[in-house]
Amino acid sequence: MGLLCRRRTRVATAAMAALLMLGACAEEGTAGRPATGSAAAGPKARGGESIADFLHRVLPAGAGASVIAARGDELAYCEGFGLADRASGTPASCRTVYDIMSITKQFTAAAILKLEVMGQLRVSDRISWFLGPVPKGKRDITIDQLLTHTSGLPEGLGDDYEPVSRDELVRQALASKPQSAPGEEFHYSNTGYSLLAAIVEVASGEGYEPFLARHLFAPAGMERTGYVLPRWPRNLVAVEYDSQGRSQGRPFDHPWAADGPYWHLRGNGGMLSTAEDMFRWHQALSGDEVLPERARRKLFAPRVRVPGLDGSYGYGWAVRETPDGRSVWHNGGNDWSLADLTRSLRDGVLVFWVSNHAYQDGKWNLEDQAEELTRGIADRVRSEHR
Repeated sequence: MGLLCRRRTRVATAAMAALLMLGACAEEGTAGRPATGSAAAGPKARGGESIADFLHRVLPAGAGASVIAARGDELAYCEGFGLADRASGTPASCRTVYDIMSITKQFTAAAILKLEVMGQLRVSDRISWFLGPVPKGKRDITIDQLLTHTSGLPEGLGDDYEPVSRDELVRQALASKPQSAPGEEFHYSNTGYSLLAAIVEVASGEGYEPFLARHLFAPAGMERTGYVLPRWPRNLVAVEYDSQGRSQGRPFDHPWAADGPYWHLRGNGGMLSTAEDMFRWHQALSGDEVLPERARRKLFAPRVRVPGLDGSYGYGWAVRETPDGRSVWHNGGNDWSLADLTRSLRDGVLVFWVSNHAYQDGKWNLEDQAEELTRGIADRVRSEHR
């Protein structure tokens, strides 16, 4: 698998060389001891090692994180590690709110398919129907191409915190130099997903977050996911830390508009959520609460091969065929945090993790442990059901 994410302090980097990532560890100077959680040690692998024991053995010490695992509707493990806020000593838990970064794209893609189910658009529509007038070289771009990163639009257009409105984002995107002709090549594009968020607003007549809250999050029972609408207590939101362990504040401590991040980030990243809510999202995608089966099949269908990645891209999800069946996943990253959500469609195994301190100079880079950690958790969930 690979990395499909953005970096925050420079224009997005969609490096696809790293393996799947997981970060979960304890307070600096301690062993990988869980802080709080809502599940016990969790299922054991055939060798007898539980998820908790596996994480304690493998994870480096120093970062705060939350990890959740499930099979279908059955929760197998949920635990917090280390601190969500070092200054206050607040431990991480299953209820800690984190920036889930590029995993936001799953919600944007689902919103587009919800609008298609509602008859407000078709993924085959050209973007000019919603964002016109569009210059000649971009008139053939379709919604499908935005969803699959084949529009030819650039990865990013500026800093995440630049105060850019929706109309200015659209203008910049339509004026940008194309990476390739529409439909010809895969180029990971955060800009494309911001345009999708704009299309959600135009097609629905609602704001991007209000539409998601009403049509995705409420039916799924996700009360702690969004940009600003959940109004979380500040102490529940994780502080992010850089590679030298310095606080970078909470996501909304950086320049945001009143209704969420500015449009270089909106729709492609910046969503806040919890491990518990990501389990609810997993449950909703296993049934018809949010999308009917035909729409869910469209989300998870492999549509375009991704250069350098063992798999394809669907709509807001990377797709890979494995010995355990089709696996769908997406990760997110910035200069401080990492997150990953992976689902197996055959047996319903979910692994989600997120860390607020992904890199420590001279000590660890959580990307390096990705495959071992993610597979290790999934294997231990499956072993309980053999």
